[in-house]
Amino acid sequence: MDAALGQSIIYKVRPILPMVEIDITRMSSKGQIVIPADLRHGIKEGEKLVVIRNNDQLILKKADKFGKNLAEDLEFARRTEGAWREYLKSRQKPMSKEAFLAELDKW
Repeated sequence: MDAALGQSIIYKVRPILPMVEIDITRMSSKGQIVIPADLRHGIKEGEKLVVIRNNDQLILKKADKFGKNLAEDLEFARRTEGAWREYLKSRQKPMSKEAFLAELDKW
């Protein structure tokens, strides 16, 4: 990262968001992103991070900050999202509440 650019960004943001730390990184051709050393404090090697995409934002959170059932919750969210997309594509036929709940029990 260009040190002058990084300092410029930090100085412009600091008065607005005093508790926020900001730095710049790049994505490799393999999709890997390095978390800058100044921002890695409190994160250990091998520790799991949750990546959240919110429109044009990517948010990293330590996985241990979430509930114990994080993997189960994420899988349920993925399946629900997939079912919703299929519904929007009109590949799913309308069904009764009972049939829907029976299908949901299969998950």
